[in-house]
Amino acid sequence: MTRPAGALALVLMLAALPAAAQQAPPLTTTNGEWPAYGGDAAHTRYSPLDQIDAANFGELELAWRFKTDNLGPGPEFKLEGTPLMAGGVLYATGGTRRAVVALDAATGELLWVHSEHEGRRAEEAPRLLSGRGLAYWTDGEEERILYVTLGFRLVALDAQTGRRVPGFGQDGLIDLKAAAIIGDGRPIDLVTGEIGLHATPTVARDVVIVGGTFADAPAPKTHNNTKGLVQAFDVRTGEQLWTFNTVPRPGEFGVETWLNDSWGINGNNGVWTQISADPELGIVYLPVETPSGDYYGGHRPGNNLFGESLVAVDLLTGERKWHFQLVHHPLWGFDMASPAILADITVDGRPIQAVAQPGKQAFLYVFDRVTGEPVWPIEERPVPQGDVPGEWYSPTQPFPTRPPAYDRQGSSIDDLIDFTPELRAEAVELVSRYRLGPLFTPPVISRPEGPIATLGLGAGSGGTNWPGGGYDPETHILYVPSRTAFYSWELIPTPDPEVSDMRYVKGTQKYGVGHGGLRDLNVRGLPLSKPPYGRLSAIDLDRGEILWQTPHGETPDRVKNHPALRGLDIPRTGEPCIHLIGPLVTKTLVVMGECDYHRTDAGRVAMLRAYDKATGREVGAVPMPAPQSGSPMTYQVDGRQYIALAVSGRTYSGEYVAFRLPE
Repeated sequence: MTRPAGALALVLMLAALPAAAQQAPPLTTTNGEWPAYGGDAAHTRYSPLDQIDAANFGELELAWRFKTDNLGPGPEFKLEGTPLMAGGVLYATGGTRRAVVALDAATGELLWVHSEHEGRRAEEAPRLLSGRGLAYWTDGEEERILYVTLGFRLVALDAQTGRRVPGFGQDGLIDLKAAAIIGDGRPIDLVTGEIGLHATPTVARDVVIVGGTFADAPAPKTHNNTKGLVQAFDVRTGEQLWTFNTVPRPGEFGVETWLNDSWGINGNNGVWTQISADPELGIVYLPVETPSGDYYGGHRPGNNLFGESLVAVDLLTGERKWHFQLVHHPLWGFDMASPAILADITVDGRPIQAVAQPGKQAFLYVFDRVTGEPVWPIEERPVPQGDVPGEWYSPTQPFPTRPPAYDRQGSSIDDLIDFTPELRAEAVELVSRYRLGPLFTPPVISRPEGPIATLGLGAGSGGTNWPGGGYDPETHILYVPSRTAFYSWELIPTPDPEVSDMRYVKGTQKYGVGHGGLRDLNVRGLPLSKPPYGRLSAIDLDRGEILWQTPHGETPDRVKNHPALRGLDIPRTGEPCIHLIGPLVTKTLVVMGECDYHRTDAGRVAMLRAYDKATGREVGAVPMPAPQSGSPMTYQVDGRQYIALAVSGRTYSGEYVAFRLPE
């Protein structure tokens, strides 16, 4: 962690001010707005609005639509943003240039648009398209919109006009690459240097916090890649307040967990997902990803803090307050992909200010957010050891005792398709040359005769990814979507030093470098795993128990209409959402859309579905123009409640749509 001198001045200045003047008004949904990506800085994705309920959800109709095709040189087919709404104006990103738009929240009329033309700097970005959205700040008088460009620059806009704020940074811009370094300590190239972001900034009090991410590839060009960092700035002036290094340097906490000084020749380890904050406690919660490379760690022996950790840092100084490493020496790509959720709960009669972190491995890790103590014991248990040459293995991994895992983990014969004995037998034959085992069974060197790969449920194909969950602060129930699908972990020696300088990269002998371990793993076109393929779980955080689970989404057409299943009564399986989606929680409902089309008597449709929060029973559904591709939000304007979300996919380009009840 590094802290400029200005950060100390800010701390002293804030300490000298009256309490009421020390922070901007809190961002909240209680007034019918949606002023932050997750609704609020706690990322609850909750709104108390109740005009739309179980009795009338099915009556929703489209209020307005906003197509994003012209917000860039070409249309975007992966619109993942969640809009914000404040003061009757809806703000969102869209298009291949990552433009920002302001829309009339009642009609969808375009009020202003802003974009930055960054040339090669944008073309070289590791994260393209419009990203997840933006941030909003107000002190009660002035209003600003903040977002990160393709070229990794933080921009502050006047929320009324869309013009850059002259007094912020340099003419409204901050070059976020300026503080980043590559593995050997050199500054990165400001044009071609590999770091970017598709998440949104986080605003708490008068501080804006920004993470960073890197190229997603089975074969990193180098393990000595750009190092992860989190940066914080004064939201008024753009002055840098602090930097937190997610790969610790000499003299910083955790550097000793990178054995043989391997901190110096390894990178990545960024915070690429949303960052949550508690403005009252003055704490920021950083979910950290996997160091390079995701599946081979022989170049980085040791536990590798802060890889795959939840780290709590001081909002004003960036000083580490506590951390918990959820996976030691990460090898599976279980990077902390979703934001932590802040929740005030009561356990055995004791009130706890908690933080809950969902994971790709389908565990929910729950901590006291002040101290970092686990709310329920998290046990270090022995895990399988591997035999990849040069690898370093942790003998144990952390296992929460509560809540139980909310989706399946690891792999066994019992996880395979079981619609009929014949299909199960074919699945057993398919996996006979693969290694099955419990959670944390390590990757293998891929061999044609076997094992081709380690198979498991989770990582890139399962558990909970970047959309995260939602939380009801009144009932203390957390709602989390998850996906059940196999992932494979396989390694081959790097075939060419021009491809990567790592000893081993992800790949198979048959298909070479890439994600080939799953290429042949389907049973007559049916998923290898047994359903449900996608589910929604309700977890009581006061008791650490799962209240209910329900499949989310219709049964895929390729399953419903498969000739091998003709005549069988197949319960709804839910969807294996490759295009990941998140929930919206309201006073009485949990709302989620489908991630794919399904054939019905009315044609091919994707539905927006509502579930009763108490029981998980579906209480309504309405058709959308295309599948959900960004998590929904809700707001109220002129006494009417709206639900808005991004839809896109395949041949349908990005569009924001808003639903409301008829007049």
